[in-house]
Amino acid sequence: MVARRYRRVALTKAQGEEAGRDAGVPASPGDAEDRWSAYTLVLVLPALASWATALILLGCPAAIGAACAAVSALGAAGVPLAARHRRAGSRSSGRRTGVWVNVAVAVLGCMAATSAGVAFRVHAVATGPVAELAVRGAVVHAEIVLTGDPRVRQARAAFRGESVVVEATVESLDTPTGRLAVHTPVVVFGSGSRWRPLLPSQRLRVAGRLGGAEPGELVGAVLLVRGPPTVLSEPSGLQSVAGRLRAGLREATDGLPPDQRGLLPGLVVGDVSRMDPEVSADFKEAGLSHLTAVSGANLAIVAGAVVALSRLAGLPLAVRAGLAALAMLAFAVVARPSPSVLRALLMGLVGAIALGTGRPRDGAAALSATVLLLMLFDPGLAREYGFALSVCATGGILLLAPGWRDRMAVRMPRWAAEAIAVPAAAQAAVTPVLVLMAGQVQLVAVPANLLAGPAVAPATVLGFAAALVAPLSMEAARLLVLPAGYAVGWIITVAEHAARVPLAGLPWPGGLTGLLLLAAAVAVAVPLLRRAGARVIVLTMGTAGLAAVLVAGPVIAPWPPARWLLVACDVGQGDALAIAAGPGRAVVVDTGPDPTLADRCLRDLGVHEVPLVILTHPHRDHVGGLDGIFRSGRRVGAVIVSPGRAPAHESARISAALGRRGIAEWVASPGARWRFGPSELIVVGPAAGAVPGGSGEGSVINNESVVMLVRWAAGSILLSGDVETEAQAELLRAGLPPADLLKVPHHGSARQDARFLAATGARAALISVGADNGYGHPAPPTLGMLHRLGMRVYRTDESGALAVIDQSGRLAVVSRGRSDE
Repeated sequence: MVARRYRRVALTKAQGEEAGRDAGVPASPGDAEDRWSAYTLVLVLPALASWATALILLGCPAAIGAACAAVSALGAAGVPLAARHRRAGSRSSGRRTGVWVNVAVAVLGCMAATSAGVAFRVHAVATGPVAELAVRGAVVHAEIVLTGDPRVRQARAAFRGESVVVEATVESLDTPTGRLAVHTPVVVFGSGSRWRPLLPSQRLRVAGRLGGAEPGELVGAVLLVRGPPTVLSEPSGLQSVAGRLRAGLREATDGLPPDQRGLLPGLVVGDVSRMDPEVSADFKEAGLSHLTAVSGANLAIVAGAVVALSRLAGLPLAVRAGLAALAMLAFAVVARPSPSVLRALLMGLVGAIALGTGRPRDGAAALSATVLLLMLFDPGLAREYGFALSVCATGGILLLAPGWRDRMAVRMPRWAAEAIAVPAAAQAAVTPVLVLMAGQVQLVAVPANLLAGPAVAPATVLGFAAALVAPLSMEAARLLVLPAGYAVGWIITVAEHAARVPLAGLPWPGGLTGLLLLAAAVAVAVPLLRRAGARVIVLTMGTAGLAAVLVAGPVIAPWPPARWLLVACDVGQGDALAIAAGPGRAVVVDTGPDPTLADRCLRDLGVHEVPLVILTHPHRDHVGGLDGIFRSGRRVGAVIVSPGRAPAHESARISAALGRRGIAEWVASPGARWRFGPSELIVVGPAAGAVPGGSGEGSVINNESVVMLVRWAAGSILLSGDVETEAQAELLRAGLPPADLLKVPHHGSARQDARFLAATGARAALISVGADNGYGHPAPPTLGMLHRLGMRVYRTDESGALAVIDQSGRLAVVSRGRSDE
């Protein structure tokens, strides 16, 4: 019986080895690592091939995708036949050949499936009634179902309010022949406050114009909605629960400082609806933006906390695993079950697999399988930077971090090595994607993530617990968010200081060129840094270069320059001027369109107090950044506004913002004057009751701009707001004071009176304008007039911020990075 059992075991083992050879997998009992390498290879390459296939074919017609699917399928069928024929003619082929045959079949098969899926989806969105109507730009009445959260964005038009963009599916269209049932994804652009509280899964009735979708997007059209939507249904039960939990978390954070109150929901569940734009900008520059996007890391933190508590309670492994799964599902509900959250759920499971098995290669295989499944079921992810960042970060942690940790653990405690290796590996892996996105290599990201990392887990766990507890007891939820507020406060502090580090982001060519240059740099650096002597030389040169930038740079080209009198801030398409009013003080004339840019400009100038703000007229490119003046603990005295109150909604917004802060609001009056430090300010216009009209509402508002003359001991400048030809002629009739410098009206638009420009007698002209602004500013005829009048022109779109300085008793203009008189 023993002999029979031995023969049966031996036969089973032999059959297993034979089966392994047939499958192309190494079957040697002691070759487990090679076996796992083969399994990983069979998953990694098909996943990458599917990703690349979807990335390319999303921008191609459906016919090309169908052709690629057919060719790939034929290739997948032909490779085994060719390999079998080769083995029949040669006895030298081994099991490695079998591995590569399997890999080739898997790659071609997955390419065929992905190509077919992309072709089907491209055909579905490119044909049908919605796509046909979009080509004609038709006006339609439709019923839509929201598939995402409405996201508020600023409109490009200077005098319009904010707008909303949201993903949706068109379910029906009203046509002259009746109602037509469809099912086509679209991107919806709307405006107004009624969009804000809407949740995914709600059905709406809207009217608007259809337009063509962006190439490569799996949507049938863009729908520009006119007027508010009509709500036809409540959200689904799951979305309602998610909405209540998220609202409970927001309410629980109301007692925290504004920056913490906005960040905590973003950190926990990706809810950035109340996040301070300044904090967002700091996070972006510090390489911490990933913290406010729901990712696998969020789920891993929540699941890890549950596992740790379960272990302390002595629960068995199966129960701990079940509780971790329930925690991830609960988190997915709180974060709202959108495609990005479900993607994060899969990534979190990948991290759990790697953590649970202790085998990074298992995690790499699981990550590859996840990518493959997502490409097959949602190929549109192939062109999303968020997906690429998530995959690359997870891959870097799985494949690079263990080796780096082990090498560093020789010279430091293992926990410290792991704390450094994980963010460093993640940052190294996502750097190619960041180069493609923004043309920048973020040098400060690793130390910033290292410092912020310890606070992320407690903030996430406490915030998640507060969201679950809030519907039951708001008082308990508020107690939970108090320590979470301290944690996010530390993260905000890290981001703020990291964003101010010189060369926090190293400029780098973007796109494919930058990617190839980065690959070449890595190819040179890696072999070089493997040698001890070379490492010392490179580190010495790097340290010296960094010291030169940090120490010598500010000495050679300081900003702000000494004895500055006025700075035209670089705020894009808009005006924002700071006038010197003494140490740490400045008068602000207009605030540009963006609060973050306005605040950054004043921070760079070291301005802590603003005794006076002058808003020349209520267009958003001049007043949209008003909130930025109040940030960074800045004290503000009073605000001067134009006598014109149109547009009414923008004027009302300004008055409400000032009223909440208890700031005095005064109307500009010709002849009024103030003196602050070295600067004397005089209101020149508009004269009461003498404001001329214009060619449209925008011109009327522009012509009501407050015009100021600013005098210093070294000279003067005329600040002319956005006045156009009618108001310029009126100022000439009233008597225009001469000036040494001119802030050109309306960003250098074509509506200029040559007599007005000549009457200023200015030697130089400053134009505050955004690059590629779409308005044609500054207009070539205006530039021609300025040059013919002998004025030297300085533009913020070409030279960045511009500073007027007192240079030995005469005015000079300094651009950030170069100096000219």
